[in-house]
Amino acid sequence: MVTSAKTSKPNLFDLFFLQQGEEGVQSFCTQAEIVVHTLARVFKEVDQPFEGLTVEEIKQQLRPVMDIHEEAQSLYEVMKEIEGPILKNSLHVSHERSMAHLHCPPVLPGVLAELMIGALNQSMDSWDQSPSATYVEEELIRYWTQLVQFPEGSDGVFTSGGTQSNYMGLLLARDAYCLTEWNHHVPTNGLPEDFRKMRVLCSEEAHFSVKKSISQLGLGEQAVIPVPVDEKHRMDFKEVCRIVEQLEGEGLFPFAVVATCGTTDFGSIDPLPNLADFCKKKGLWLHVDAAYGGGLLLSNEHRDKLEGLEHADSMTLDFHKWLFQPISCGVFLLQDRKHLGLLSHHADYLNPLEDEEDGILNLVNKSVQTTRRFDALKVLLTLKTMGTGLLGSMIDRTVEVAQYAAHELERRGCFHVENASPELSTVVFQYRPAGHHPAGELNRNIQQKLFREGRAVLAKTSVDGETYLKFTLLNPRTSEGDVSRVIDEIENTAYEQIKGGTPH
Repeated sequence: MVTSAKTSKPNLFDLFFLQQGEEGVQSFCTQAEIVVHTLARVFKEVDQPFEGLTVEEIKQQLRPVMDIHEEAQSLYEVMKEIEGPILKNSLHVSHERSMAHLHCPPVLPGVLAELMIGALNQSMDSWDQSPSATYVEEELIRYWTQLVQFPEGSDGVFTSGGTQSNYMGLLLARDAYCLTEWNHHVPTNGLPEDFRKMRVLCSEEAHFSVKKSISQLGLGEQAVIPVPVDEKHRMDFKEVCRIVEQLEGEGLFPFAVVATCGTTDFGSIDPLPNLADFCKKKGLWLHVDAAYGGGLLLSNEHRDKLEGLEHADSMTLDFHKWLFQPISCGVFLLQDRKHLGLLSHHADYLNPLEDEEDGILNLVNKSVQTTRRFDALKVLLTLKTMGTGLLGSMIDRTVEVAQYAAHELERRGCFHVENASPELSTVVFQYRPAGHHPAGELNRNIQQKLFREGRAVLAKTSVDGETYLKFTLLNPRTSEGDVSRVIDEIENTAYEQIKGGTPH
């Protein structure tokens, strides 16, 4: 006799799935409560951005955690087990003295949306796997293209972040050039005979993903021509004009310029209006990497710094930087959606041509990914629950604190500030005590000692081959007092080093 599903005893695995049964719902609520309470306890007890354990100490704490058995453990037991070794030993990016990288503190709407994204588990490749999610993403793309002031006919897609978006921009730039100039369809026929003569220009301080993308696209890193920067670390426009003319004179084919709107180190913004005019005149594709600086689209005070962004052929925006979203969350925007046809491939089981003819939107046609997360939900929840005015003031606050940091460093006299008037929210500087040159090794030791002891998390970078320190201020809760305290820590640590203290 076969027992009906409704009267049979529930399987143990029923308790591990979100499902309509009472047991599943109750299990979800109970387990979510355990996780929330554990995280709340960790955050309540955190008093510095990093616990300060060494690599070996962390590995040692993790060894018993990584011992996996055939028998199940209760979530309560597992959370107790991982609380110290994993949760407490994480980098606490929401701490006010965590100011190293473009690694933002996530806002609560984004964090809570992650729970919904995971629970719903929509797959953004085809409409029948993401019925409402498809149109949430579509409308949010429309919102951002309008905010950028792109024309009708623009488009875009959510991505994992800046590297993927930059890749897409250069992929479409390459294929559009080959189709327009040589009537050569790269997706069908592969690279044309003259592909070794193709060239891309970008700032010598552009993100490494430009070279990485061009390498992966088969043109080789030699196809990327670095353009010198001016004293403010912005791409030198006169050099762009000179280099393009030189390349053409050598029989080479410059086809794209990658402008950076917010360099990783200095937050510098390349001269977008001049580059846009020049690229239009020369028929070059202009891709703007605004992964960082694009956050100013919501700024109440600094939006004018993005003048010229609207003329880009394609652009990168990252919401896991200055829109305070959990990783990962970015978008790729395109001025003319016709170029997306260069990405389109049809699979009978997923996005058949008949769907397109019937007006069914399958987002896989816009992406280099197939399965994708419903990341648009956390952006929607954040925009609606916080409002663009508050988000804009949060962005402006980080710029204000960065300007204070640059001023305070200069005021103290023993620091050299490389970008004394920061365009965005990063400050690059070096501690330079009298009679202690070169100072690169000292600054490296300062950064490492502060991190190891958990007193402050700041970054190090290189300027003219010398190690410098860097504040990346993405937390609007970081105050002038927090910055001053970290500068005090730098001075005290430097004193210890100079007077004979050694890093350990």
